[in-house]
Amino acid sequence: MKNQTQALEYASVLQYCKAVRLPTVGANFVPLAEQAVKENHSHIRYLEALLAIECEERDRHAIDSRIRDAQLPRLKTLEEFDFAQAQQISAPRIRELAEGGYIERKEPIVLIGECGTGKTHLATGLCLAACRQKRRVRFTTAAALVNELVEAKQNNHVRKLMEERYHRRSTIITTNLDYAAWGNFPGNPTMVDALLSRVRHYCHTIDIDGPSLREPQG
Repeated sequence: MKNQTQALEYASVLQYCKAVRLPTVGANFVPLAEQAVKENHSHIRYLEALLAIECEERDRHAIDSRIRDAQLPRLKTLEEFDFAQAQQISAPRIRELAEGGYIERKEPIVLIGECGTGKTHLATGLCLAACRQKRRVRFTTAAALVNELVEAKQNNHVRKLMEERYHRRSTIITTNLDYAAWGNFPGNPTMVDALLSRVRHYCHTIDIDGPSLREPQG
């Protein structure tokens, strides 16, 4: 009779958890209750443990969702970046940026360097760090961005598109062209100058002047 009553109680708790959308509590209230009894925890401590595990799981799902939505080409973290091999890059500066202050201040980051110098890895690592802070991130290629600009130009909204992110959102740009070469982009020079002006304002420029990390160093 006791086992039957207990089974009904368990089923009732599971239904309540389902109704209020607490799946992790539903999956863990029994083992945590057994642990609480074994370790002589108070009711409050037991409740705290249940709510903590639910919040941790929700945070994990939120971060996973942010990473999926970011559409990053590869999941490369800053922890995986070999700063010892790329000594021209300031590891403390990158780690400071990863804390997300530049996002709060709506500041852009521009990584300039030749192919294979780690620009995309660093940009991806910073994006993943932002995702782990449950911030929304979107990765796009130059080709996709050009298509957007073309579409915006057709609708006379180029300036609006450039101003959309200025002091409203943070943008990370990777390029193998220094700022002086940006003026060679095809199109309206005034628009290019406007874009450059907005990007460089309060910008964190990381100029990577070094050999390719993809090639074995002799």
